[in-house]
Amino acid sequence: MPITPLMPVYPRCGVRPVRGEHCHLIDEDGTRYLDFASGIAVNLLGHSHPHLIGAIQTQAATLMHVSNLYGSPQGEHLAQRLVDLTFADTVFFTNSGAEAVECAIKTARAYHQHVGNHDKFELITFKNAFHGRTMATISASNQEKMHHGFLPLLPGFKYVDFDDLEAATAAIGPNTAGFLVEPVQGEGGIRDASPEFLQGLRALCDAHDLMLVFDEVQCGVARTGTLYAYEQYGLTPDIMASAKGIGGGFPLGACLATEKAARGMGFGTHGSTYGGNPLGMAAAEAVLDVVATPEFLAEVNAKGERLRGRLEQFIGNYPDLFELVRGRGLMLGVKMKIEPRPFVAHLRDNHQLLTVAAGDMTFRVLPPLVIDDTHIDEFMDKLSAGAASYALEAKAA
Repeated sequence: MPITPLMPVYPRCGVRPVRGEHCHLIDEDGTRYLDFASGIAVNLLGHSHPHLIGAIQTQAATLMHVSNLYGSPQGEHLAQRLVDLTFADTVFFTNSGAEAVECAIKTARAYHQHVGNHDKFELITFKNAFHGRTMATISASNQEKMHHGFLPLLPGFKYVDFDDLEAATAAIGPNTAGFLVEPVQGEGGIRDASPEFLQGLRALCDAHDLMLVFDEVQCGVARTGTLYAYEQYGLTPDIMASAKGIGGGFPLGACLATEKAARGMGFGTHGSTYGGNPLGMAAAEAVLDVVATPEFLAEVNAKGERLRGRLEQFIGNYPDLFELVRGRGLMLGVKMKIEPRPFVAHLRDNHQLLTVAAGDMTFRVLPPLVIDDTHIDEFMDKLSAGAASYALEAKAA
């Protein structure tokens, strides 16, 4: 019998949070951790934001769920708000990022089916991407560790190197429906695409009538200093998946699209039992109340610059451990010269600092967007102590 009744698909650590206070998590034994992981970029307002809590409590007492067979004033209002804030003309609400990407994939294919391009079903995707854990979204990634045990993969995806416009151009063929790309790769190591790359993909889509699909599940909703990262590249996608921070901790995702891109998504083509439920809509409305303002976004950028500057100054003290800092806003990554997971565990277990490991020898720094300078100071103190003790242990070994 397993030690826990939970299916053992996660290598769970010994931290067992039972309570959150702003930018800290409290374990069941009372240990207090500085949370610069934010549930992997989800808890963007921290753990006890009164406006978010109040909105969820009020809506829970009013109406939590109703079938999508009926009209949705809550969904219509939030969708219109997202349309007004973004490139999109229409929105489909989901329960997660993976579902939002699934909807984006279906929308891209449905566009071509609708206009008679029945051979165009293949999306060109990019190596080291992470799009989710469903069969379609693991098939959209080249990461074999996610494929193991689930073969055969679904057809319809072609992998090329990230940020390589020449390779993306060469990959276009008679079956190409579009490109699926993260403007900033999260799980792949906080690697942000160059403007030339994304602008080149936009130009290719315009020239060949292809769909440009952005996965902004991790980098969206103010995380990089604009409401969505595409705004920093001087272009718009045709379709975009959003999730994580959009619910502030409530499970929620959204697929946004232009009217042209969504023309194949008519009655009966897609659905969700829980997607767009009133409780989720209330959570997202509260999140947007806080983050979708010029003042808040300016603060994210300013705090991100301060944190990045201190990280860049700090890593020079440990040239054997750290290589560089990258990312945008408060979506930062520190590339290491060693495997990052043991270091992330060391920070967690010995210095009560929560960060997240990623690919490309990187650990992620994803604090709540509501941090202030005291949290940055606390983070740097814990990181400095952690690096010193880790280096000392390594030397002793």
